[in-house]
Amino acid sequence: MKIAIASGKGGTGKTTVATNMALAASSNGIDVAYMDCDVEEPNGALFLKPEFYNEIPVEVSVPEIDYAKCDGCGKCGEICQFNAIAVMLKKVFLFPELCHGCAGCWLVCPTGAITEARRATGRLEMGSAGKIKFIHGLLNVGEAMSPPVIRGVKAHAPHSAFLIIDSPPGTSCPVIESVRGADYVILVTEPTPFGLNDLKLAVDMIKALKLTFGVVINRADAGDLKTREYCREFGIEILAEIPDDRRVAVAYSRGDTAYHSFPEYRDIFDSLLERIQMLAGKNEISAGEIG
Repeated sequence: MKIAIASGKGGTGKTTVATNMALAASSNGIDVAYMDCDVEEPNGALFLKPEFYNEIPVEVSVPEIDYAKCDGCGKCGEICQFNAIAVMLKKVFLFPELCHGCAGCWLVCPTGAITEARRATGRLEMGSAGKIKFIHGLLNVGEAMSPPVIRGVKAHAPHSAFLIIDSPPGTSCPVIESVRGADYVILVTEPTPFGLNDLKLAVDMIKALKLTFGVVINRADAGDLKTREYCREFGIEILAEIPDDRRVAVAYSRGDTAYHSFPEYRDIFDSLLERIQMLAGKNEISAGEIG
């Protein structure tokens, strides 16, 4: 069972929900794995505190040019849709950071001047936090594209009955890559105008991907009622509401979790876990089926 935790914007509490759900699952005897796909800034490890035992580099395909064989025909530049290769005055200029590894350039090269090479863009780190299996991706500084590292995290997902995917914020390609194939998506939001605006964008994204989902409202007793009204209008289930609690923020600043720090939050996340198991397991969800 794959559960993705996402949000339309950063700072809503996505990692808070993901890490505390992992702890709830582990505490209830579930074989659980936590996958941090927010590879540009993974921070689940700050709270789960895993011990790492393995590291794997993530590499992507890029062209390598033998200029002695190149006749400057320009076919490689014509086929590249991402401007990773440019041909000017029969001279080829290569920008590997823009390459998507489609292989088009070396397939169309008539002289065999272009061959496939590999370039590291990040790495995966694997370990465990108690009984929680843990994996996260780390994008190299300066890299523009995170989806290859995200795909690496998912390709090396631990064998567990319950997979929690902590997605990047937003609604762009990295998020889509993270939630793709999930059995259920939890959208974390907050009851503010900004939170609602970005929740609507996230709902549209999840609807386009034809995934089932529900909403968790964080800092629920702050802000206004418009987020609840929106969910009610479109039949989106509110799975849980987490209060705006200064104690949780203080614990968070120390790298402590609400699940371990405050008994009342165990009830919140245990109930959320139970609800998600029922919805995702039975696949009887209508919350995301918006007309």
